[in-house]
Amino acid sequence: MPIRPTPITSDLAMVLGGGGARGAYQVGLLRGIARHYPHLKIPILVGVSAGAVNTTHLASHRGSFEQAMEALVKHWLSMTPDQVFRVDASSLASNVLRTGFRLVAGGRAHPDQFRGMVDTAPLRTFLEGVLERGHDGTLPGIEHNLERGSLQALALSATSYTTTQSVTWVQGREISLWERPQRRSEHARITIDHVMASTALPLLFPAAQVGNEWYGDGGIRLTAPLSPALHLGASRIITISTRYDRTRAEANTPQVAGYPPPAQVLGVLYNSIFLDLIDQDVMRMERLNRLIERVPMDRRDDLRFIDMLVLRPSIDLGKLAREYEPRLPRVFRFLTRGLGTRRTESPDILSLVMFQEDFLRRLIDLGEADADAQWHRISRFIEESPDNSTEEFPR
Repeated sequence: MPIRPTPITSDLAMVLGGGGARGAYQVGLLRGIARHYPHLKIPILVGVSAGAVNTTHLASHRGSFEQAMEALVKHWLSMTPDQVFRVDASSLASNVLRTGFRLVAGGRAHPDQFRGMVDTAPLRTFLEGVLERGHDGTLPGIEHNLERGSLQALALSATSYTTTQSVTWVQGREISLWERPQRRSEHARITIDHVMASTALPLLFPAAQVGNEWYGDGGIRLTAPLSPALHLGASRIITISTRYDRTRAEANTPQVAGYPPPAQVLGVLYNSIFLDLIDQDVMRMERLNRLIERVPMDRRDDLRFIDMLVLRPSIDLGKLAREYEPRLPRVFRFLTRGLGTRRTESPDILSLVMFQEDFLRRLIDLGEADADAQWHRISRFIEESPDNSTEEFPR
């Protein structure tokens, strides 16, 4: 496969959202890009939830883009459910019983008895094994890449349960912080604590403590997931959605017969948090771009045209998860079936937690295939950057 010249992309950002195990699809698609552009530099990296794991790895890896992606693929394929959360019968049963007891205890239960449906201590151990850490817990590879100029900023978002705000932690050079209603940014030296906070799926995973606050998944309150990239100076954004773009006929087809089981309700809820927001933000950005194009250059003030490339899977990952459900760990499979995952045609909630090698490999392979299928769009976007063209782009 031909290797293309490395374009200069000083204002390029990549925004990776959430989706749990679906993050493997992002890795596959990026691996497909890296095969063509092994030395591509993406100076602004923004991650939420599973996207926080992927962007943090990219920001801290000391090798080329291709080397970073090959390492990330290797890590994802080595992942198993018991490396993300405890799947043994005693742990799962204990959490279920504590949850039930708390519901009937009328608030008399000890406040620390319930923190999440599963214990994610194994995920922390896994991240500690794949991310290079300094003696103070920070990730020295990020500082190394900032110093050599291959990275401009890494931004991770989480939701503070303590203050109810959306918080974006930023590590970078000459960064101006921002604040919006229910949103704030903070300078930080990124650690595994920040990654754990951004990935803490509400109710399923326990909250993570950073400083004096407790945090959950970054997608809960981040109503504008592209905004950190804009604040950090991006004029061009690549974002990978893990949501399949259904046709009108597919969207109108019932996914469940009769009264919806809890799995269906949870799937809708989690989709609204992790998948819908990027699509909505992209739509707003496209409308704003059309408005900006109608305004003379000298009257645009700080507004600038944002060029976007949105990539997404060619098939429904929720429906795909249904094929792999029989190979989940027995006890975990028993509990998820109790939620009704077998009663829906598209168990989206299952696709978030299916950290098993066969499903993850399928997602990575699918991402690579989709990169090849969309290569004309991808290469044109990467190579037609303002730094490689004489065309005037608004700033």
